[in-house]
Formats: sequence, structure tokens, C-alpha cells
Amino acid sequence: MAEENNTTVPEFILLGFSDLRALQGPLFGVVLLVYLVTLLGNNLIILLTQASPALHSPMYFFLRHLSIVEILYTSDIVPRILADLTSPLPRAISFQGCVAQMYIFIVLGISECCLLTAMAYDRYAAICRPLHYSILMSRRACKAMVGTSWLMGIITATTHCSLIFTLPFPSHPIIPHFLCDILPVLRLASDGKHRSEISVMTATVVFIMVPFSLIVTSYVRILGAILAMASTQSRRKVFSTCSSHLLVVSLFFGTASITYIRPRAGSSVTTDRILSLFYTVVTPMLNPIIYTLRNKEVTGALRHMMKRHVPSR
Repeated sequence: MAEENNTTVPEFILLGFSDLRALQGPLFGVVLLVYLVTLLGNNLIILLTQASPALHSPMYFFLRHLSIVEILYTSDIVPRILADLTSPLPRAISFQGCVAQMYIFIVLGISECCLLTAMAYDRYAAICRPLHYSILMSRRACKAMVGTSWLMGIITATTHCSLIFTLPFPSHPIIPHFLCDILPVLRLASDGKHRSEISVMTATVVFIMVPFSLIVTSYVRILGAILAMASTQSRRKVFSTCSSHLLVVSLFFGTASITYIRPRAGSSVTTDRILSLFYTVVTPMLNPIIYTLRNKEVTGALRHMMKRHVPSR
């Protein structure tokens, strides 16, 4: 007799990397190192943008909140990955724990999408509408954008988790992943019924593509403003203020699109896990590195802080 589906599941089994035992030791070291660099880099960004008066502008206000999101985002995922990598066998996660992990994961992922969109709008306002910049990007407006980012994340997470975790699951569900991500849990819950998968994935695509479209629109207008400038030096200066954000946007939306929008046909469990590992663990580490190395204002603030706190010999 076929195994009966249950609405209430006591726990899920996360496959993790238990089928790749030879890689568990090296992966543990790499993931731990990346996590520590992520925490260090993003905390440094938070400290610099709070302590340096030169970084008290809307762009760095958004960057500070982006770093907060990155710290929470990786802390929702990486400690569990590290714990699982110390075990040769798949480990269980409770139903409530799986719901909580996915909920936090979605809240922070959507909030990051919205924050990157707000940062693009800030660049548009500064370059294309400089006379109205102080009004468009007032402190109240910036706080409203950050609050809206979190609100959109909460609404999306509540909707997705309500749809997914009220579906029937097998009595012994095994998730072929290292976290309770939308796709593997949804496919497990759907059990061949694609209607719920289509509705949730449609919403996911919308929440990825709408912010991305707004960012592209902002940069199309910025590009038009840059091309209209007579001075090559002015063009170079304006482009340099946008390059870090453009690189971060490309990394975030590029990996998100590959992970969630690519066709299911032809994908493998190993490929899905590697892509997700890069998206959830490596990308949050790269963001502060990009902003530190490619941004003269941030590197200047870092040098100034080091001069103040490191005694000269």
C-alpha cells in the first residue's frame, strides 16, 4: 500500500552533503572561513557607516541595513550547515524549525531585493534629479524605504509559508538540500501536483523580476544622464559611484535567477546544492569586499579610522 501523506509532519530529514562524505571536511573549513569573513566584513561596514560623518548619506544608510540583512541571512543558514557537516549521516530538523528557517530566509531575501532597489533609486535621484535629491531622499523617505523592504519580506514569507506548509507531506520527508528552501520543500509537498508549485514560483519570479526591472529602469536613465555629460572626467566619476552597486546587483540577481528561475529539467541535486551554497554563503561575503575595495569613500573612512585607533610608531 502506498505510504499515506500526513498534514502534520514531526520532522524533516535534510540530506545536506551526507552523500559527499569525502568533501565534508574541506567544505566545513571553507564554509566556516567564508562565514567568519562575512561577519567581519559586514560588521566593519556597519561600524564605518555609523562612525564616519563622510558616510552619513542615504546610500550608506541603505548599505548599513544591507549589511545587517547579510549578517542575519547567513546566520540563519550557515550554523546549521556547519553542524550538518560534522555528521556523516543526514540530520533531522523539526517541522517548526523548517518553517522558521524558510520564513527568515524569505524575509531577508526579499528585503535584500528591495534594499538594492532603493539603492538604485538613490543613485538615480542623485544623478538625474540632483536639485530634488534632498527632498526625494530625505531621512524620513529613507526610513520609509527600509521599513517597506522589511514589510515586503514579511508579507512574502507569510504568504509563501502559509501556502507551502499547509500542503500534505510524506510521512518520512527527505529534503535533498542543506536548508529548507522553497523549491525542494515545495516539490516534496506537491507530490506531483503542480498547481501549488506554479502559484508559489510565479510569486517568487515576480518578487525577483519586479525589483530587478526597477533597478534596470533606474540605470537606463542614469546611463542617459552620463552620456549627456560633456566631460569625460565627470562621466568617469559618476560611473565610479555606481560600479559597486551594479556589481552587487549582478551577483545577487544573477545567482538568484539561476537558482530559482532556470528550468527544472536537466538540473541535478548536486548542482542545485552547489548553486545554493554560492548564493547563500559566498555572495554575502563578497558584498562588503566589493564596497570596501571599489569605493573610495569607504576605503578613505577605513584608513581614517585605522589612523585614529592604531598608534603610530
